[in-house]
Amino acid sequence: MKTKIITINSALPEPEKIAEAARIIRQGGLVVFPTETVYGIAADANNPKAMERLIMVKHRSSGKRFSILISQRGIVDNYSCYTEPNLYKLIDKYWPGPLTVIVPAKFGDETVGIRMPDHTVALKLVEESGCTIAAPSANLEDKRPPTNVHEALEDLDGKVELAIDGGPVDFGISSTIVDFTKPRPTVIRDGVITQPDVDRIINKKSILFVCTGNSCRSVMAEYLLKAKLIGRDDVEVLSAGTSVYFKSPASHETITVLREQGINAAGHMSRPLGRIMLRKADLIFAMTRNHRMQILDLVPSVEKRVYLLKEFSRGRGHEVDLDVPDPIGQGHAEYQECILTIKEAVEKIVDLI
Repeated sequence: MKTKIITINSALPEPEKIAEAARIIRQGGLVVFPTETVYGIAADANNPKAMERLIMVKHRSSGKRFSILISQRGIVDNYSCYTEPNLYKLIDKYWPGPLTVIVPAKFGDETVGIRMPDHTVALKLVEESGCTIAAPSANLEDKRPPTNVHEALEDLDGKVELAIDGGPVDFGISSTIVDFTKPRPTVIRDGVITQPDVDRIINKKSILFVCTGNSCRSVMAEYLLKAKLIGRDDVEVLSAGTSVYFKSPASHETITVLREQGINAAGHMSRPLGRIMLRKADLIFAMTRNHRMQILDLVPSVEKRVYLLKEFSRGRGHEVDLDVPDPIGQGHAEYQECILTIKEAVEKIVDLI
């Protein structure tokens, strides 16, 4: 019996076609599908019979594990216990994209390979399937990975239930694999991302300032520190807010007091605080104790990297009140006092990095 082929619009996949493919996977079947790198075979990783078939179809070497696909960056935490910033720096840069990471598995002593592909069909298929998708390339073990559905079916026709024709792939080579279980994150399979790329991203320090709306205090801190670090490309400085629900510019008074410092923040747009943003940060500075609590509620594992900004202002670490007051809605004098407090702290932070 020949494999059924369906042609799909890669830019706007037809929901009924994705649903059909996902249903086959849930029922234990195998589906060939496109990604941006090469064509793959999808199977339910938690279905033993499906995995036995996948091993047989691939002529897979005994004991060699299959990587899994996810559709959102944050889902990596469902599968791994790894919490070091270097992982999140890399996936924040390259996911979705041609990067597979090998990390310690959430349970047991094993490892797991995880990738978030940059292809609408692949992402929709993972979401619709509602199960953990094992997805090796759609070729026999010793053959070149296929770059279109016809190459995939040269050896797999009749061995899989369905093949999705989403046209040719973008890259034509398998994803880069980076092993995070080694002493330093190491490329163990070459792809479009190289070891120097990996080293550059993970060695770049990430500094994050957090306030409420990301329109005043954290903006001042971000732009003051960036001004101090002009010429350095080994540090990334960001700011975010715990209560940002839509993008908006910095407040008029914030832009004004920064301009008085010779800094232009007119192009700033607020950012919501996110888990990946926190996990990739080497140092996190909260404006108040409440912000610190909100950060730790979101990602408890970053506790040792979170500080109150005012701890670094004029040796004020011994003060009872370490909160930087919110100047929003107040006058120019309050904004000036706020930026001076933040500037004192930033000047000390420069010495740390």
